[in-house]
Amino acid sequence: MVEQHPPRSLIVTFYGAYGRAFRGPVPVSALVRLLGAAGVDAPSARSSVSRLKRRGFLLPARAGDGSAAYELSEEAHELLEDGDRRIYGAPRRSEEWLLAVFSVPEQERAKRHLLRSRLARLGFGSVSPGVWIAPAHLHGETLRTLDRLRLTPYVELFRGVHLGFAPTAESVARWWDLAALAKQHEEFLDLHEPALRALHAGPAPDPEAAYRGYLLALDSWRRLPYADPGLPRDLLPADWPGDRSAAVFAELHDRLRDIGAGFVEP
Repeated sequence: MVEQHPPRSLIVTFYGAYGRAFRGPVPVSALVRLLGAAGVDAPSARSSVSRLKRRGFLLPARAGDGSAAYELSEEAHELLEDGDRRIYGAPRRSEEWLLAVFSVPEQERAKRHLLRSRLARLGFGSVSPGVWIAPAHLHGETLRTLDRLRLTPYVELFRGVHLGFAPTAESVARWWDLAALAKQHEEFLDLHEPALRALHAGPAPDPEAAYRGYLLALDSWRRLPYADPGLPRDLLPADWPGDRSAAVFAELHDRLRDIGAGFVEP
């Protein structure tokens, strides 16, 4: 199985993993070199950087030597900090639920589509067209996201417990596509568990190999804590693969991240 890593995604992953610790703005030449080590050619890297600049994720700047460089926008910093809590934080399990109930006028249906897509990206499941649900520990990130997108006038948030009428596990299986989530975990394991076994069997990788392996593993993993938002373990199938995939990523992080940092700023 070969996984595709779009250049724009790898740039976001790079800034999340290493870019914020860079000494000042990251020079364009360094971005080209570092993305090249992950298999991205220079024209694709430059084009993807330009698209992220247009989206407001990156801002043009100057490196210490005066060369062209990019730094993160304030919004990008906030997005990556929210990502840190999802990707690197200990798994959180809520006994309560967060309900998002929304109504958007027909003449503003573009905002309705944006609202649904963002709730889905945050990990919400759909109860009905205007009622979405998530574990309650996502309330802070949900508030920040809706406020940043100016969607708060259309939404009411509630926190509480599920009282019936179907068993909660049956309801969770309706609100989320658990089979699709399990498949994502299994695909991650198929791609990256062999790399972890190779690390167990061989010597520590050199900095460039560690950087490349970590960047690709993180780019694969970072979407999973959003698709699978920390549902209560007792409401999931007994053979749920999420625990194993989280353990594999955590060990890859421990074994590769710091070694790879030696390649980022030699």
